[in-house]
Amino acid sequence: MWVFFTLLAAFMQAWRNAFQSQLSADVKVAGVTLARFIWAGPFAALYLYGLSLWQPITTPITFELFTAPFWAYVIGASAMQILATALMVQLFKMRDFAIGAGLAKSEAIVAAIFGVLFFGTDLSVLGWIGVIVGAIAIFMMSTREGIKHLSLATLLIGLACGSAFALTSLWVREASLCLDIPFPHRAAWVLLWVIGIQTLSLLLFLAIKDRATLLALWQRPRLTLLISLSSCMGSIGWFSAMSLQAVPYVKTLGQVEVFFTILISTLFLQKQVKIKDVAALVLIGIAAVLVMWS
Repeated sequence: MWVFFTLLAAFMQAWRNAFQSQLSADVKVAGVTLARFIWAGPFAALYLYGLSLWQPITTPITFELFTAPFWAYVIGASAMQILATALMVQLFKMRDFAIGAGLAKSEAIVAAIFGVLFFGTDLSVLGWIGVIVGAIAIFMMSTREGIKHLSLATLLIGLACGSAFALTSLWVREASLCLDIPFPHRAAWVLLWVIGIQTLSLLLFLAIKDRATLLALWQRPRLTLLISLSSCMGSIGWFSAMSLQAVPYVKTLGQVEVFFTILISTLFLQKQVKIKDVAALVLIGIAAVLVMWS
């Protein structure tokens, strides 16, 4: 079940990144980040309502169900995901879509390291080899014309983006484990609260600081809706998978997204990907297989 949800998430996230890459050409970073959440809340609420009809639970949903640790993880995950999305949009502006999305996938490597250090996850020697292969791939993707022309800014933003996404995933799993209700309801409740906090925070920020960006989103309803829909479906997949399995395993398998990214970039966005960058993306996939195999 967790494998199915992970593959769904990877596929939908590749499309969300593509749509965000298009929107980033005309809208500021904060606006593109908000597009991920602004219509996702209603979709998440409908998903939770559908679950309650399909698989009713006997546990009453009261405010006492959501403990202090739950809120701490949810608020932390909400903030980290906003930061991670903003950094990824910045990557899209610095490099093309496929490379920006590839650098953001350093999340899997960071999640494995953080999981071992702070969340009790074990990785074998083969698993660590996978981590090293993935790190080499990230290094390759951060260079424009070889090592002599290494873009330090791209590398740092990519690693920061991956780290923020990794913390988001780890905290989402911890929040889910705080809820004493069955799967998939606990994942759906975490998703609804996270999206709600993110949407209200960004709407309030832009309403005060940059109303022109809100107008820009209003003038692009189709692309904004596609971003929110694909983001919500991807989040349903990620949150559900991470409720069932440890984050490093979910995120390493989720790196199959890089292959969807290549296809979308070349077939849908009509962009060329250099052979070196394709090789780096393939290495990321190999790293995922090694960690999963371990």
